[in-house]
Amino acid sequence: MTAAHVIADDAEALAVAAALAAEFRAGAAERDAERRLPRAELDRLSRSGLLAVTVPADHGGADVTMGTLAEIFRLLGTADASLAQIPQSHFVYTNVIRRQGTERQRKFFFAELLAGRRFGNAQSEAGTKHVQDIRTRLEPRPDGSYRLTGVKHYSTGALFADWIPVLARVPDDTLHVAYVPRDAPGLSVVDDWDGMGQRTTASGTVRLDAVPLPADRVLPHHLTFEGPQLHGAVAQLLHAAIDTGIADGALKEAAEFVRTKSRPWFESGADAAVEDPLLVQRFGELDLRVRTARALLTEAARAVDAARGRLTDDTAAEASLAVAAAKVRAGEAAVEVAGALFEVAGTRSALNSLNLHRYWRDARTHTLHDPARWKIQHLGRYALTGTPPPRHGLL
Repeated sequence: MTAAHVIADDAEALAVAAALAAEFRAGAAERDAERRLPRAELDRLSRSGLLAVTVPADHGGADVTMGTLAEIFRLLGTADASLAQIPQSHFVYTNVIRRQGTERQRKFFFAELLAGRRFGNAQSEAGTKHVQDIRTRLEPRPDGSYRLTGVKHYSTGALFADWIPVLARVPDDTLHVAYVPRDAPGLSVVDDWDGMGQRTTASGTVRLDAVPLPADRVLPHHLTFEGPQLHGAVAQLLHAAIDTGIADGALKEAAEFVRTKSRPWFESGADAAVEDPLLVQRFGELDLRVRTARALLTEAARAVDAARGRLTDDTAAEASLAVAAAKVRAGEAAVEVAGALFEVAGTRSALNSLNLHRYWRDARTHTLHDPARWKIQHLGRYALTGTPPPRHGLL
């Protein structure tokens, strides 16, 4: 792969993201319909330098704000929700290195990121008691190295990764992240994802059969949650940005369809669909949904950036709750607007050949990541009794 460009600042990062979103939008419907995995597009993303924009300045990166990072994901989400989803874990596990890595580990991995290398993920496991019941094991060896064994599912990005961060437990049951090279012996990635939406994320299975790993590729992730932290807030902010992007993209697609293809309903008396007062009303309602989602996303990103500047229990709680609110509204907007696309565009929009249903399929699939009802519970408890949200990676 050609050496990656190094992005200088937030303004350049946003300009590059906008240009790539326009480029990726052109083939999104065909990639989804044919389930053509976006290897070329991901290589383009790597070369652009966007995957290294959170590398700290003292390691040569742009160290962009979370507001900028959220906007990057929103822009990509308007174009192709699968492509936007693939690097979400990349930034989450970059953040783990920033917080828990030794200086030597940070130097090594940040150089990898600046060179355009990609992180995948191997977090979730099927058939366990709940999402945080991690049974993958890191077994220490006499020489200080490890052997890693387990099976992971929903491993978005792993198929395309240079490094696969794996959540695992050591003998004392504490949680660690093992950064495994994609070509490590004993590691296999199976492209068995068959979800109705986000079809080209290749979120399949990772199998780890006594994978050898040196000690300096393992980080103590459990320490992340022993004090105020933004791990979950950053991860969820990017999910909210993707949902907001889906909603925005679906609304723009609906508007273009109505402007150029839809016929007015005969009872409206209008000469064109765009003059139908009931359609105008519905588009106004949908636009309000998208504007609300974008506003809450912006507010959430500001709260996370503020907490990064002064991290305390209170600022971390405020950031987590702001992100929770944004995630709830973004998910609702994505599903509603993507479904309403057909309501406002009419019968022709349902043609399978147009593949407009990819917006709804992507929205419905992505919003299953974690239940919004629990975010509303935490918002309610805080509003009523001041109970802070729990410290975990999903809030």
